[in-house]
Amino acid sequence: MRETDRFDNATALFPNVHEQTDSERLALTIARAADDRKAGDIILLYLRDVSYLADFFTVATGYSRAQVKAIADSIQERVAEDLHQQPLRVEGQSDRSWILLDYGDAIAHVMLEEEREFYNIEAFWGHADRIEFAALPDCVRTGA
Repeated sequence: MRETDRFDNATALFPNVHEQTDSERLALTIARAADDRKAGDIILLYLRDVSYLADFFTVATGYSRAQVKAIADSIQERVAEDLHQQPLRVEGQSDRSWILLDYGDAIAHVMLEEEREFYNIEAFWGHADRIEFAALPDCVRTGA
């Protein structure tokens, strides 16, 4: 089985928490933390087969600068608490229109709606597998 075959069907993604890779666990933790702060349109882009930058991008929308900051703070807190990791680099905290949290294997992009539409990361990385967080089963989204 090709590695990307695991991602062909969102409902088959991460079927068992014990079978998740570290990067999958990290990407899901980022998505869950964003979801906790009511981020919109959360997606995971699986990049391992198309880029050396990271295995995953997790992209989420905030609807105000305050919400973008709250989402980014939530991600940092949850990843630190659950996975004992700190971001290698954080960009955009002063402007709060696009905050990037680089964890190595997974990179979180928390963006205002206007920024997300303008930069259109999903289209730029269109050759990566796209996983809609909302389409994942409840047990995967919540970690239960």
